[in-house]
Amino acid sequence: MAAERQPRPQARTPCLLSTIEPFQDVVSSAVIIPKEDGVISVSEDRTIRVWLKRDSGQYWPSVYHTLSTSCSCMSFNPETRRLSVGMDTGSICEFVLSEDYNKLTPASTYQAHQGRVTVVLFVLEMEWLLSTGQDKNLNWLCSESGQQLGTYRTAAWVSGLQHAFVGDQSGQVTILKLEQDSCSLVTTFKGHTGHVTALCWDPVQRVLFSGSSDHSIIMWDIGGRKGTAIELQGHNEKVQGLCYASHTRQLISCSSDGSIVIWNMDVTRQETPEWLDSDSCQKCEQPFFWNFKQMWDSKKIGLRQHHCRKCGRAVCAKCSSRRSAIPLMGFEFEVRVCDGCHESISDEDRAPTVTFHDSKHGVVHMHYEPTTGKLLTSGTDKVVKVRAPQDIIISVGLISSGIIE
Repeated sequence: MAAERQPRPQARTPCLLSTIEPFQDVVSSAVIIPKEDGVISVSEDRTIRVWLKRDSGQYWPSVYHTLSTSCSCMSFNPETRRLSVGMDTGSICEFVLSEDYNKLTPASTYQAHQGRVTVVLFVLEMEWLLSTGQDKNLNWLCSESGQQLGTYRTAAWVSGLQHAFVGDQSGQVTILKLEQDSCSLVTTFKGHTGHVTALCWDPVQRVLFSGSSDHSIIMWDIGGRKGTAIELQGHNEKVQGLCYASHTRQLISCSSDGSIVIWNMDVTRQETPEWLDSDSCQKCEQPFFWNFKQMWDSKKIGLRQHHCRKCGRAVCAKCSSRRSAIPLMGFEFEVRVCDGCHESISDEDRAPTVTFHDSKHGVVHMHYEPTTGKLLTSGTDKVVKVRAPQDIIISVGLISSGIIE
């Protein structure tokens, strides 16, 4: 069923600390440097730039390095100051930044893929460099020796990578066990109708979040071992990024229309019910339009089938004419519910578990720095924005406690 575009609740604009603008093309990826008032960016304009904030309050480039082709993604490890940049040609270029972030030294270059690199990830514990590309390969190599350790072929090109979790264009998430010279499939699961666009792992709760072009987010309870999957509906467009603030138990998500949604995950959420199959409305028993026998016997015209989002029953339009938000089931927008369920939903049940923020540009990439609580977004307007922590992280707690009306 086609997704309805829902009206978005009144969005607030978070306090904007800084904007970084002089780019010739879209910034593919950017990160906030921990313990340093700086930003590293890679762009489709073929540049790597390190921005440090000056006394004037403005960010100025301390490093400006031009490559031979467009930069598609990057991974930065602050402990080693190692910067790994994925390229449009399939190669990965590695650099080391000086302690004062004023010098960028080339280290290695690897021809990792036959197509554009989609994700690159440096794993310090293993000294491994993981990468995925449009050639449908997941590769991992030793960053010390430069030797390729293994390759795993996926069914579709990979659009998300987080540790051993791989999300692809088919909407599937795969869990892999990577070893020094081998790779084994642990399991796969699929809940998205669009391709996976973002992955985020919470190692404490052992929960995986996946975002998709179908506008939804799914929370997969890996550690619970019960197969629990909870859907979160709070976006009208493709989910572009996911970050998890473990100290406040908040999920931060952004979408291509510029919306930033802050989810309070410190609540008990419920799985959405499976949609039931029926040849007639499970409320009034009127036949659906494919039930020719009952239509003939009752001399009635068949009705279109709908489903109640709260109980999962198959119902007709007349028996499901009401709408309601069900935040604890992940429905922050109003959705179709049957008349009986609508009566059972209290005002307390409708209380939002999110806050909505407007980034004022179409988000391409997002990065959250937990040590400062700062949030960075890069947009289709070729601008990078850094936002204040208090407007992002504290807001949900204030609303849930009734301080903000």
